[in-house]
Amino acid sequence: MSSDSTSKEQRILIVMRKVLANIVKDTTPDPGMRNPLSESTIRDIRECFGLISARERELAEERGVEIADRPHYPDQPQPSKVISITNLKKKPPKE
Repeated sequence: MSSDSTSKEQRILIVMRKVLANIVKDTTPDPGMRNPLSESTIRDIRECFGLISARERELAEERGVEIADRPHYPDQPQPSKVISITNLKKKPPKE
């Protein structure tokens, strides 16, 4: 598969994801209100999101890109590494 068709397919998947997300946002009712979408439509939308994600993962693997990273937000605590300073040794001075 050429990189041209891959990028085109990736753009299609991105647009499909955005359109579905906007449909969900626009049709999500206020708390206590009935959802205008039927249960089968909601199930189908979830399945579409799953298929889009699966194909995006496949495309990333074909390109050798790892997409296991999750987005990090500035207000989220980042995992830190603890390094013990007691195990550090001073290097002897060079003669």
